[in-house]
Amino acid sequence: MPPELISILVLVAAFVITTTLSVSMGLLAFAAAFLVGTLVGGMSEDDIFAGFPGDLFVVLVGVTFLFAIARANGTTDWLVRQAVRLVGGRIALIPWVMFGIGAVLTAIGAVSPAAAAIVAPIALNLAAQYRINPLLMGAMVVHGTQAGSFSPISIYGTIVNGVVERSGLPGDPVVLFLGSLVVNVAIAAVVFAVFGGLRLRAAQKQPVTVGAGTGADAQPVEEPRLNRDRVLTLTGLVVLVVTTLGFGLDVGLVAMTIAVVLSVLSPEMCKQAPGEVAWPTVLLICGVLTYVGVLEQMGTIDYVGNSVAGIGVPLLAALLLCYIGAIVSAFASSVGLMGALIPLAVPFLQTGSIGAIGMITALAIAATVVDVSPFSTNGAIVLANAKGVDRDAFFRQLLIYGAVVVAVVPAALWLLLVLPGLG
Repeated sequence: MPPELISILVLVAAFVITTTLSVSMGLLAFAAAFLVGTLVGGMSEDDIFAGFPGDLFVVLVGVTFLFAIARANGTTDWLVRQAVRLVGGRIALIPWVMFGIGAVLTAIGAVSPAAAAIVAPIALNLAAQYRINPLLMGAMVVHGTQAGSFSPISIYGTIVNGVVERSGLPGDPVVLFLGSLVVNVAIAAVVFAVFGGLRLRAAQKQPVTVGAGTGADAQPVEEPRLNRDRVLTLTGLVVLVVTTLGFGLDVGLVAMTIAVVLSVLSPEMCKQAPGEVAWPTVLLICGVLTYVGVLEQMGTIDYVGNSVAGIGVPLLAALLLCYIGAIVSAFASSVGLMGALIPLAVPFLQTGSIGAIGMITALAIAATVVDVSPFSTNGAIVLANAKGVDRDAFFRQLLIYGAVVVAVVPAALWLLLVLPGLG
C-alpha cells in the first residue's frame, strides 16, 4: 500500500476514534504524526516538529490572552455597548456589521486571519451578550473576512493574480474579487436565515444593557466608563490594529506583547488571564495541523492533486480540484494552497478546453470559503473566542457546518463558474 494512502487512512481512523471514544483529537494527531512520520514516511523528529504551526499557536494564545484581559477590566463591555449603539439597538444588524467590518479590513489589505483575530473576540462577546447563535456570529465573521479577501490590493488577491500572471494564463482581478464577494454574501445570507438571524428581528431596539445577564434577561446596570485600565487596553487594541494592518506585523506576536505590557502595568487585573486561554482548542488545532504538515512532507497532498490533474476528462478534473482545494484548505493554510493548486490546473487550462478565469476563480473561492472549519486559522480563532457555550459541542457544530460547506460549495462553484466556460 502506498505510504500516501496509509497516511490518509490513519487520518480517517483518528476522526473515527475521537468521535466514538471521545479521545482528544489533538493528542491523537500528535501520536499519528510521530508514528506515521517515522514508521511510514521515514521522517526525523525534527522533520515532524517542522510541521508544528508555531505562528497559529502564538495567534491563538496571544489573542485570547489579550481579550481575557479586556474582559477582566470591562473593556469588552464598553466596546459591546458602543457596537450596539452603532446599530441603534437593532440586534439583527449586529452580525451584518461584523461581516462588513471583516470584509472592509481584508479588502484594504489585511490578511484574513488577522482580521478575524480582531473582529471575532468582540463579535462573540456580542453573541453571548444578546443571545445570538455563536455559530451564526462566527460564520458571519469568517465569511466577512473572506468576502473582501480577493480585492486587487489584498493579500490573497495579489497571490492569485501573481500566480496567474506567471503561469501565462488569462486572468480578471475584478471577476475574482466580485466572485468571492458575491459567494460569501450569499452564504452569509443563508447562514443568517438558517441559524436564527430572522428571529433577531423581534429583538430589535432592545435596551442597551451590559454586564448583568444577556438578551431578554439583561438588567440595566451602571454604564461602563473609561478608566485608566480600559484606556490602556483600548490603546493596546488600537496598536494591534495599526501594527498588524498598517505595518504587516504578526497579529499573535503583537497581541502577546501588548498583553505582557498590560500585565506589567496592572498585574492584579491580569493575573487570571492565562487561565482563560483556550488551551484544549490550542492542543486540538496544533495537533491536527502538525499531522497535516507530515502529510505535506510525505507528498500526500501532491500525490492526490497530481492524480486528479491527470484525469483525461477536464471538467471532471476541474470539479475534483475544487473539492481538493476545499478539503485540504479546511485543514491547512489557504495562502499556501492557492499557490500550489492553480499550477496543478495549468496543463488543461492551457488547452483551452476550460475557461481559465472561471476555473481560477472557482479554485480560489473553494480554497478559502471553508475557513470556517475549526481546523483552519479563522475557524480556530472563532472557536477559541466563543463565550458561554459548551466548547466541545461548538467544535462539533463548526465541524459539521464546515463539512456542509465543503460538500456543497465546490459543486456550486463548478456549476456557476466552470461549466459555463467563463474566460
